[in-house]
Amino acid sequence: PKPMREQEDPAPGREGADSPAPRQEQPRRRKHHAWRALIIIVLCLAVISGLGRLFLPTIVRDYVNRTFDRNLAYAGSIGPVDVHLLQGAYTIHDVRISKRTGNVPVPLLSAKRVAFSIQWGALVHGKVVGQFELDEPELNFVASSSQTEGQTGAGGPWLQMIQDLFPFTINSAVIDDGSVHFRSFRSQKPVDVYLSHLNGSIDDLSNIRDQTTPLVTTVQATAIAMGTGHLQFKMKLDPFSYHPTFHMALRLLGLDVTELNDLSLAYGDFDFKHGFFDLVLEADSKEGLLTGYVKPLFRALTVFSLSKDIKQDSVLQFFIQALMGGVTYIFKNVPRNQFGTLIPFTGDLSGATNVNILAAIGNVLRNAFVRAYLPRLQPSPSPEGPTLQFEAPSFVEALLTTDVIQR
Repeated sequence: PKPMREQEDPAPGREGADSPAPRQEQPRRRKHHAWRALIIIVLCLAVISGLGRLFLPTIVRDYVNRTFDRNLAYAGSIGPVDVHLLQGAYTIHDVRISKRTGNVPVPLLSAKRVAFSIQWGALVHGKVVGQFELDEPELNFVASSSQTEGQTGAGGPWLQMIQDLFPFTINSAVIDDGSVHFRSFRSQKPVDVYLSHLNGSIDDLSNIRDQTTPLVTTVQATAIAMGTGHLQFKMKLDPFSYHPTFHMALRLLGLDVTELNDLSLAYGDFDFKHGFFDLVLEADSKEGLLTGYVKPLFRALTVFSLSKDIKQDSVLQFFIQALMGGVTYIFKNVPRNQFGTLIPFTGDLSGATNVNILAAIGNVLRNAFVRAYLPRLQPSPSPEGPTLQFEAPSFVEALLTTDVIQR
């Protein structure tokens, strides 16, 4: 007979049947496979990201250069390109677009940085759209009697180029510390009328909130004109209208007119001795039919000085300045020491604009002898009131305009 110890041993076929060891090994193996798969995925993403950071900037830079080369009128050049994969964005440095023909000494556009990115906030509204930002852009328009030496930007497929540079619909744009120059190099002294410290934005070009009002897009900008004047611009527009539909308003306060002497001498054969210039412009376009007004106001203006003009000017220029000085003196508003008028206009954006000359002359008399115009928007005839308003001026601006400007 077998020993008692051997009889009590379990049967060979049932060995491990009651042992929990295999059940514990299966979850361990699954966890091990899951961690290994996760590590492989992370390593793959890291490799793809590294390769992207290494090769994508060169690929994108070549693509941008090819896009610029399609423009037959203007040539473009760029600097380094940064790609941000996780942000869905890329940045182009040192952008420069210059005219191919003619002898224009300044580029049409230069910018320190242009950035394209996905607008993540729009995803809340179920839209995938993009935005772009321009840092320190400079835009140069050049006037010339010769078409080859002038520069307006006309003829360039700019919207198509932006669409080619970014795959998503652009919904907003931001301009930071830009400048706009209106130049002429044909006169005896080069003319440069400019806006500096230009900051602006364009919002909701794609109507991501599905608003029912037609004027869904807003445009806002502020700038300094010729180092002295404060400029504000506001606009609401319908980006889906076949014909331009918008409402815009512009206000300029406190521009020192002597800063415009290069321009006035080149095109008007006169100069300013002293004064400040305010301007208000408002325009409304419905399906391309334009109505509006412009309100130019000159304060403390001196155009003619007998002691200076008789020594420095030609005979013709002397009489021009004397005539302008006499007119502005006779028809100025004495309490405000202001010469100005309001000029209504109408027109079709596809054709000519009509200026109401008789109304402009009548408003010169109204400003002089009835009531001075203020550098503010005119009251709206609409029962809903004005759709655009400017903020109340700062204390310095109030001093410049000699009274408090109402909205």
